[in-house]
Formats: sequence, structure tokens, C-alpha cells
Amino acid sequence: MTIKKAVIPAAGLGTRFLPATKAQPKEMLPVVDKPAIQYIVEEAVASGIESIIIVTGRNKRSIEDHFDRSIELEQTLEEKGKKEILAELQGISNLASIHYIRQREPLGLGHAVLSARQFIGDEPFAVLLGDDLMMSKKPALRQLMDVHEKMGTDVVGVQHVAPEDVSKYGIIDPRACTGSVYELADLVEKPSVDEAPSMIAVMGRYVLNPSIFPVLEFLERGTGGEIQLTDALRKQCAASPIHAVLLEGQRYDIGDKFGYLRAGIEMALSRPEMRGQVLAYLDGLHGRMAVQ
Repeated sequence: MTIKKAVIPAAGLGTRFLPATKAQPKEMLPVVDKPAIQYIVEEAVASGIESIIIVTGRNKRSIEDHFDRSIELEQTLEEKGKKEILAELQGISNLASIHYIRQREPLGLGHAVLSARQFIGDEPFAVLLGDDLMMSKKPALRQLMDVHEKMGTDVVGVQHVAPEDVSKYGIIDPRACTGSVYELADLVEKPSVDEAPSMIAVMGRYVLNPSIFPVLEFLERGTGGEIQLTDALRKQCAASPIHAVLLEGQRYDIGDKFGYLRAGIEMALSRPEMRGQVLAYLDGLHGRMAVQ
């Protein structure tokens, strides 16, 4: 079945970026000149997604405002002849059919996905986490969707991580590997490096069948007292195959302060109109720091 719907959980409190996120959603922090969540929506649309539900929480209204039209602003830009930026802003509000639902309690990723059950209905769907920006020729989500269309199974996106980072992620236990696709024996949520079955971590991209919803509904709380999506996938894995795709492309963890800064620098370098200025600045900065 062709996947047309996606869930973007965006209810987190953004505690790693306080005080910046005290009154501003972390998903709205700019990376160069676009809020982080816009990159996620654009990846979903580029992958073929038509309808998106964003799971929000309190103080997240600016996300809705960003993807809505601003008639007054558009009129001002039109009057001033700023046609290029006007077209860009109008394009944002036309990216996809975007809906919103509130996660009333901060009960984890699994609970956020479960909140979208009525919107998804009885069809496979995608999940994209806002902390993971993926830059690649072929959209990261599309890489998963292609495998799902062949296999029909739940599919997760993965990449290798350093041993010291294993405890931050869900880690896969691969049973077999064909090219860049793994069949999974198990998944473990945030294990210690000594207990980890591999150094391959789930990276915030999922394609799931609706059979995940009954599992999430009756799942006991796991790590951190939250309903963990990884725990639900473990139960799924015991009953039916799950596959993982080793994602091609560059991933940025923008939930981490250094990862966020790195994303801004490298994405600016990828922009032809900015690359020269950024390189010159970095070269000059290196020289000044060397003198100090």
C-alpha cells in the first residue's frame, strides 16, 4: 500500500535548549533561515507524503502559525514588490495537508504516535522525529518507504554510532543483512554499551503498520516512565519481521547544542550564495584563534 500519511511528534519540552525554548518551541529554532520542523515537513513531502499530523503540546501555537497563511504579511510583501520571498512563504502554507493534535500528557514517543491513531486509521504511515535532520540525495523517509513497499513490514531508519553514544538511542539486534537492509531479531531502548547488541541505532525515521496501535495502547511504561515506541517494536518483532535501513546521507542531531550549531554551519555551506562568506569567516576565525 502506498504511504500517504505521516506523524511528526512535536510535543517535547526542549529542556536541552533552555532558556531558548522557555517560550519558543524547539522545533521552531532556525537552522540558517528555516525553522527545524520545516526541513522535516519538506522531507516528508519530497518522499511522497500528502497528509501530515503534527502532535503538539502547550506553547506550540507558533508551529501552526508558521504553516498557515499570513495574509497581512503577504499583502505587505506584494506591495513592496518582494515577489521571491512572497512565493516562498506561500509555498510553505501549501506544502501538504497539515493537521494538529495535542498530546495532553508528556508520556513519550509511543504515546505521541498513539495520539494520531484516529487520523491514521487502518493504513501504514510514517513517523519523522524533529530532532533528526537528514540531508541526502534521496530523502531518508523515501529510503524506508521503498523497503516497506517491497516487504510490507515495519521499517526503521538506522545508522552506526560511536560506543559512547549507544545509551542515547534505541539499538537494533540484526539477524541478517542484505545490502543496506537488516532483518531484526530485537531492539533495545537505550542500553549500556556493554549490553548493546550492536552499534547501530534507530535514527528518528519509521514506517509503521497500523498493527502498532493495539500494541501501544496496552504497553506498560518503560524507560523514563514513558510509553516507548522501541518497546512496542520489540513486541512486534517477536510476532512478525521488522526491517531496518542503513540510511544514506548526513544526519544532524539538532536536539544537541553542538549538533544544532554544526547543522547551521554545514547547511549554510551547502548554499551557493553563502558558501564563500562562511568559508572566509571560518578561515579568519581559525587564524584569530591560533594567534590567541
